Amino acid sequence: MRRLTMTIHRPLAAAVAAVAVAGGVLATGPAAGANPVPGSVTQKLLQRDVNAIVDTGVIGAQAAVLDHGRTVKAGAGVADVRTRRPVPLDGRFRPGSITKTFVATVVLQLAGEGRLSLDDKVGRWLPGVVTGNGNDGQKVTIRQLLQHTSGIPSFSFEDVPVFTVEDYYLHRFDTYRPEQMVALAMKHPPTSEPGAGWAYSNTNYVLAGMIIQQVTGNTWDREVSARLVQPLGLRGTTAPGRNPAIPGVHAQGYDHRPDGSVLNVTLMNTTWGGAAGALISTTDDLNRFAAALQDGTLLRPAQLAEMRNVYPVSEDAGYGLGIGRIKASCGIEYWTHDGGVHGYTSQFAVTSDGTRSVTASLTTTGFLPSTWNAGPMYQALDKLIDNAICTGR
Repeated sequence: MRRLTMTIHRPLAAAVAAVAVAGGVLATGPAAGANPVPGSVTQKLLQRDVNAIVDTGVIGAQAAVLDHGRTVKAGAGVADVRTRRPVPLDGRFRPGSITKTFVATVVLQLAGEGRLSLDDKVGRWLPGVVTGNGNDGQKVTIRQLLQHTSGIPSFSFEDVPVFTVEDYYLHRFDTYRPEQMVALAMKHPPTSEPGAGWAYSNTNYVLAGMIIQQVTGNTWDREVSARLVQPLGLRGTTAPGRNPAIPGVHAQGYDHRPDGSVLNVTLMNTTWGGAAGALISTTDDLNRFAAALQDGTLLRPAQLAEMRNVYPVSEDAGYGLGIGRIKASCGIEYWTHDGGVHGYTSQFAVTSDGTRSVTASLTTTGFLPSTWNAGPMYQALDKLIDNAICTGR
């Protein structure tokens, strides 16, 4: 499985594993199924791959491909196990750690404006925050935060009590401040010396969000909204704050109980994820964002080059600043991030020129203890992404 560990928490995954905007209105292509361009992804192909995901035990799935301005969508499974209503093709969901790509983009914009440097030490902006058990913010740079080479430990399952059925019911509405999450992580020693290795850490992005606030005076989600969401017209993308509900049309999110039955885990206060994974979005919005990021709409050339400067994680995968680079089976390199938070597993992928992007959202995760094997789900998701990138190329 060629997959980077990019989720808020993914216990089963290994670490090696063109948008036109005019007058604030997004220019859209023809509807799905209308006169496909030769060599493009077809609805039939996408539907086959979405069906294959649901066949692994996923409750529901939706996917969208944006290909040279034309959108193709497919869905399978059900949005609610009680009503059996179909999965909405434009439904909102929690994309988890895909939030990190948004946050990294804001930090790189601030660097391009000269308001911070990627080589600034974390301790300059957040004095005394990263300390204890060998952790030292005076040794870690902002670049290392964004690339997961800081050595700063991630807060663990034990630190956030929502990873058993009992804890989910007891603590799903708890509110956490960023400072609390960092303090929980500081109970653990560093994974390495700064810059000495790659280790995925949600704490890195909680700290990045805190730095955004120190630099701008606004919370990370306000800056994401003002700089990315509003200019691109991402109408389905929000930061929920303490609100545990997903607004608008959406499929319910599920996990498996130890007895094999499924548990609805849609309602959750995701302040514990914060800048590491608290956004709500849609497949259309994430495709538009990904395309705008790679075609140079959002970042100046120097900052886009910084984002694409990857640390090698495996033979065919690397991690840049808030985004991963993976080589598809056809040899094409694409840029991607995945995410998982209770009830929702998601991933986007986009070509380097931004002309083709794909996003999928699955309404099942494998976070709670159970006998269900999430491995086939991830393999089917990888196949969908690979086919969407390679078809016709």
